[in-house]
Amino acid sequence: MERSYLQVKVHPAARVVQVQVRGPGQYEVSVKVPAERGLANAACLETLAGFLGCRPSQLRIVKGTSSPHKIIERIG
Repeated sequence: MERSYLQVKVHPAARVVQVQVRGPGQYEVSVKVPAERGLANAACLETLAGFLGCRPSQLRIVKGTSSPHKIIERIG
């Protein structure tokens, strides 16, 4: 299985759901849900998975669960 790491900045409680590419392996993800009880993290993984064309289960936050700056591992 191939593994890669993505640098992601999450913008919770945004007006628009979107993914912006900032560079190789660097993304900004805006989600509508607030940063409470892991809701923004889950929405971030779902939004990013849809953008990358993979399943949310193939993505895992390895660093930054309580920070807007995250390192996400992509498996597969």
